[in-house]
Amino acid sequence: MPVPAEYERASAQFYDYLVDARDTAGLWSTHVAYTMTQGVFQVFRRRLSTNDAIAFANVLPICLRALFVTDWNLDEERKPFEDRESMTREVKLLRAEHNFSPETAIRDVAQSLRRHVDEEAFDRLLARFPEGARGFWEP
Repeated sequence: MPVPAEYERASAQFYDYLVDARDTAGLWSTHVAYTMTQGVFQVFRRRLSTNDAIAFANVLPICLRALFVTDWNLDEERKPFEDRESMTREVKLLRAEHNFSPETAIRDVAQSLRRHVDEEAFDRLLARFPEGARGFWEP
């Protein structure tokens, strides 16, 4: 069996996402978009059960899947979904000295991410998640 295309094109697809996120958020660098995305992913992940987080990761492209699980502290206390402003402040705590995520970070990542996933599968999955999960990813 050949290597699946998802793996062969992983780096290019990841960079395409980073450029999309950078441009959507009006940022100047894919490095800044990377930190913004990782922060948004961590904030969302903290609000899911481990099973739900793994299911979520599985609908992401391979490199975004890896970013979603990077630095995962399984002992971290699970948090409730809050208003977007509060969760955006939490996004900005990741590498705070070097985090330039805008106030629209969650919305910007949601918009970009939806252009890089199977949106129907993404929405079907979110419909099964706890209250607040679907709203988190609304653009």
